[in-house]
Amino acid sequence: MLRIFGRRGAITKIGLTPPAPQAGRGGLAVVLIVRNEERHIAEWARFHAAAGVARFVVYDNGCTDGTLAALQAAVPGLATVIPWDQKFTAGGASGGEIHNQVLAYAHATRNFGGAFRWMTYIDVDEFLVPKRAASLPAALAHLDSCRNISLPWHMFGRNGHDAPPEGGVLANYTSRNPDPMSDSPGLRRFKMIVDPCHVTAIKVHTVWTDGSDATCNDRGEAADARGRERSGFYSADHIQLNHYYTRSDQELRAKIARGPNLTTPDADHLRRVMRKVAAIEAGQIEDRAAPDFLRRLAAGGTGGTSVP
Repeated sequence: MLRIFGRRGAITKIGLTPPAPQAGRGGLAVVLIVRNEERHIAEWARFHAAAGVARFVVYDNGCTDGTLAALQAAVPGLATVIPWDQKFTAGGASGGEIHNQVLAYAHATRNFGGAFRWMTYIDVDEFLVPKRAASLPAALAHLDSCRNISLPWHMFGRNGHDAPPEGGVLANYTSRNPDPMSDSPGLRRFKMIVDPCHVTAIKVHTVWTDGSDATCNDRGEAADARGRERSGFYSADHIQLNHYYTRSDQELRAKIARGPNLTTPDADHLRRVMRKVAAIEAGQIEDRAAPDFLRRLAAGGTGGTSVP
């Protein structure tokens, strides 16, 4: 059962009755909503499969290119694809638009979550990078008592690329904003890895488990949703969430043209995005956590990375 939480203008929080755990449940499932990411989805999917993801639950938000074929070729047998090209509004006087991304996350949790120990909700421009362990499940092993883990964005900008470079995202984008807990608008955000059998409500950047917004960092230290905003909550000791927000300048312009997940006036969207880009690209530092993980994996090792 799903429950819709409304606010004026939009519905961005959806409540649900958690799925019952299935016998033998285990592993990590990644939930993705996607539209026209043919260029990047294979690299994204192969990386996460190599990092130990057991299942990709993919919501097709109206793809018109080769995204889905590239996904299935990259991770054959690992992706479940669901048509999800829609825009819903609430009935009655409010008429608020229901956030299609959040609706997908709630649907995935309720309908697929019972089979998995962990579930996460990320986009094609986000990579979950194990920092020390050889896989994401191994990096989560010490967090068995946590039902909700918050990982802060590490924000990567254009890295001087006007056009998409050859060789993919991870090798070509190795400079990021230095402060994942920055107060700059839009930079301090989290994505969650959760026990889906305890999820009771969900937004894009907050998940409630057992009716509470209590969460852990990747060291297992607990806070509520407000407390995780404090600098002392920050950790990327075990899993780093890389957000390649812009990729190249050409791709950034295309992203702006596509518009946001909720209907927003074009000028407002442009101002918001470019303000965020300017903040991301201020005082960048080198960060090679993702390519370092791939090198460790290729070498069969589990040593640490060289991230600043």
